[in-house]
Amino acid sequence: MDESDGAFLAGRLLVAMPGIGDPRFERSVIFVCVHNAEHAMGLAVNQPVEGLSVPSLLKRLGVKSSIRLPEDLVLIGGPVERDRGFVLHTDDFSCPQSSLAVMPGVNLTATREVLEALAAPAARPRRAIMALGYSGWGAGQLEREILENTWLICEPDESLIFGDDHERKWSRALDKIGVSARNLSSFSGRA
Repeated sequence: MDESDGAFLAGRLLVAMPGIGDPRFERSVIFVCVHNAEHAMGLAVNQPVEGLSVPSLLKRLGVKSSIRLPEDLVLIGGPVERDRGFVLHTDDFSCPQSSLAVMPGVNLTATREVLEALAAPAARPRRAIMALGYSGWGAGQLEREILENTWLICEPDESLIFGDDHERKWSRALDKIGVSARNLSSFSGRA
């Protein structure tokens, strides 16, 4: 894939096909943050960590809040480096040294500054999700998986990225691209 032809998928959603063959990605919706010839990296936006909220994690990390934080759940971003945190957020917050502009309106930051911003009324991004771990692919791996019908591609919107209806994001993403979950086969093949 050539970056100049727009084929790279940063800023798009990957929607797992049924029967993906890996329970960690079953019914996953992954926001692609980085995609180039060498690798791809994304965060699952619909897999909450059971019983772990953003306020409780910030408290554990020693980040003091000056506001009452919403009880948003921390997400499992993927199976790689599960002890590392990432915040996907609207671009009304940006840390010049560490925020990555993924697409217009959406940044990714993985430093303490974004955690402190989440806890401060003046700096807090309008919308954000926090994820532990990420999903990663080596050179050509994601492209192969797409050719093998492992993933469908969907244009994101704020509710699919930042919404808290995690149970329905997969079916909503399929609906958005005109695919009915009921009509999908758990077996994919080639003609």
